[in-house]
Amino acid sequence: MLTAIVGINWGDEGKGRMVDLLASDYDVVCRYQGGNNAGHTVINESGKFVLNLLPSGILRSEVVNIMGNGMVIDIEHLNKELTNLRKAGIKITPENLKISDKAIICLPYHVKQDILEEERLKDMKFGSTRRGIAPVYGDKYLKKGIRMGDLLNKKALKNRLDQVVTWKNLMIAGGYKSVEFNPNDMYDWLIKYSEELTDYICDVGVYLNDAVKSNKRIMFEAQLGALRDIDFGIYPYTSSSSTIAAYAPIGSGIPGKKLDNTIGIMKAYSSCVGEGPFTCEMSGDEAKALREAGGEYGAATGRPRRVGPFDIVASKYGVSVQGADELALTKMDVLSYLDKVPVVTAYDVNGTITKEFPMGEDLNNAKPIIEYLDGWKCDIGKCRKESDLPKEALDYVKFLEKQVGCHIKYVSVGAEREDYLVMNK
Repeated sequence: MLTAIVGINWGDEGKGRMVDLLASDYDVVCRYQGGNNAGHTVINESGKFVLNLLPSGILRSEVVNIMGNGMVIDIEHLNKELTNLRKAGIKITPENLKISDKAIICLPYHVKQDILEEERLKDMKFGSTRRGIAPVYGDKYLKKGIRMGDLLNKKALKNRLDQVVTWKNLMIAGGYKSVEFNPNDMYDWLIKYSEELTDYICDVGVYLNDAVKSNKRIMFEAQLGALRDIDFGIYPYTSSSSTIAAYAPIGSGIPGKKLDNTIGIMKAYSSCVGEGPFTCEMSGDEAKALREAGGEYGAATGRPRRVGPFDIVASKYGVSVQGADELALTKMDVLSYLDKVPVVTAYDVNGTITKEFPMGEDLNNAKPIIEYLDGWKCDIGKCRKESDLPKEALDYVKFLEKQVGCHIKYVSVGAEREDYLVMNK
């Protein structure tokens, strides 16, 4: 069984929480794209963990975790993440963590380039996390990247790095007029932070192909959501990688395999970190109340998230591009304070009412059409089966399910691992 767990919206849907929950049913969990520019927050009996690079299955000792070739890895950040987990008592060895030799390394000059570009753009900035993600993906496709496998041959690494840093300085010093990077400093940085990682680096495709032949259950974990996909998202306010389920086998290391199941994750309301069109956005006290109720601050950056009602137009589009077979609805309990629950059911684009998700200037000009459903005004945190939900909460779930056209199988009613229920089909 090959299953992808992916975001339906702008990211921050609660994928890490669902991966951690479902990982007990799987042998392998793979991260297949992205870097440390987003975070998955998981709360379990061991504590609260924010994972930026590591797959969320790392919190289960019996699961093998893969960092795939589609990722970009800041090895300094990865070392810190590993250290923090080990301090919390999480066991991590080459037996339960494997890093693709084909994954690209995010170096300090990528971070610097990201910062310089955002500062150059000023008010026109894209809302980058300033962690070097766009520049390192750019270098990957310019064939100027340093890969994890390069760390295993120091002489070849040194020669390659000399060439790449000389080229990169044409932009850093020549274009942005900033201080040049020294190839020797970058080599020392790579050696320092790779020392603890080399035993984990391997051809993960060999491992994964063998796992498929042995009928192992493999889960693919995405970062961000459909609307941040480089091709199908709200370009140019997207991430720099493919966040959709179809890329999962490619970005993990087994491009010849096909998914058996895709689970889409969406919140019971909307949230968004970064710039770009966000049609359902609330403002003022209404937004503040929802943000505080949901603890809506970026797991990677700490930035306050933009928030709004559940957006049916955006979610229906996300379900379609992800090819979702079933859905999980997270943070349902957050809405318990509302007398009436707003839902965006359509967009007004220059006077035309549409339920299809637009792009470009049409999306920039879209205004939300909002309907209100009855709130349930009670604590649902102890609900463990569908019949436990108050009628209004059940009506809300069924309304969203019908509108987006996909079965909502899981409903999260709290932050803890077991705070969820399974819906009847």
